[in-house]
Amino acid sequence: MPIMAKLIRLSLPLLVIIIGLLISQYIKANKPQAQRKPQAELAKLAVEVSPLSLQSYQASVSSFGTIRPHTESNLVAQVAGSITYVSDNFREGAFFEKGEVLLKIDARDYQNAITIAEAELQTTQLQLAEEQAKVEQALRDWKRLGKGKPANDLVLRKPQLAAQEAAMASAKAKLTRAKLDLERTVIRASYAGRILEKNVELGEYVSSGKNLASSYAVDYLEVRLPLSLNEQSVLNIPENYRRSQSPTSKPLVDLSTNFGAKEYHWQAKVERSEAALDSASRQLFVVAKIDDPYGPANENKPALKIGQFVSAQIQGKTLEQVFIIPRSALYSGQQVIVLEDGLLQRKSVNILWQDQQSYIVNGGIEAGQMLVTTPLGRVISGTPAKPIGA
Repeated sequence: MPIMAKLIRLSLPLLVIIIGLLISQYIKANKPQAQRKPQAELAKLAVEVSPLSLQSYQASVSSFGTIRPHTESNLVAQVAGSITYVSDNFREGAFFEKGEVLLKIDARDYQNAITIAEAELQTTQLQLAEEQAKVEQALRDWKRLGKGKPANDLVLRKPQLAAQEAAMASAKAKLTRAKLDLERTVIRASYAGRILEKNVELGEYVSSGKNLASSYAVDYLEVRLPLSLNEQSVLNIPENYRRSQSPTSKPLVDLSTNFGAKEYHWQAKVERSEAALDSASRQLFVVAKIDDPYGPANENKPALKIGQFVSAQIQGKTLEQVFIIPRSALYSGQQVIVLEDGLLQRKSVNILWQDQQSYIVNGGIEAGQMLVTTPLGRVISGTPAKPIGA
């Protein structure tokens, strides 16, 4: 019994080794075969697309400026005296019409001056008549006593006659000047306008040359609008040329400004361009004209003020055969992305114009191509993609 137990104890490890070898051989003989799976299809980007088509586009240029008068002047006294009359319209902000009497200066001294000048003229006329009679008498006397010899100027009193003629001309000029001074005591408006500032009051004494008031014409107002070189390219700017009568188009301008929470608009036209570029900004200024700004058509709007800031929208050219693409579809390097045969392709384009929503382009793309409007960032050409919903 001890011998059998000893044999079993000695043979047990060997048995375990044999069993392990048998199991190992079985596993090797029956190991599973690896199967190759089919390659998965590459994922495609889903993008929004829009078909490209050639269109017409009405360009519009944004600018700004301040209201200014086309004519601004000072009302100046041409004679001295006390102010005897002041019009109700002679006050800051008041309107007046052409030819309206604004002020009167005491005219009595000037009326007296006319009376004196008229008397002097009558005296010189009488003296001239007397001298003419003396000349005729001298001529008769010389014919009778001169023995056929030619008479000199002194004998015929020609110097005396010339002096009297000059005296009468001077008297006429004095009378004309006196009448003109009397007219100048009545100060009339030379144009329809508006008072900016008044400098005199009723009863005040003014000297000749005194600045009585400043005013500006109201038949139309102007706005200077700056334009860059690119903006000029899409506008039909009126240009003047020597000895040329060719009519030029005048682009329409919509002027606007806010009063409180409400926006008001005025219609204008580009009247002309200035002769030189601005030295600091290198921009060209064009001048827009607002006709009859204080007329019935604008009576329901706040009155425009000199120096008031306004925004301007200038009607530009119509660009034909162009593509209009959203701003989000343009990438750096002036490129867009189109979808061709399931692949994204970058295309370089030429930008003609842009507004707040779109770029106006031509070249580099063709009508019928599918423009990708989904923002894609740094995607490269050749990337697989498909339209959303496909």
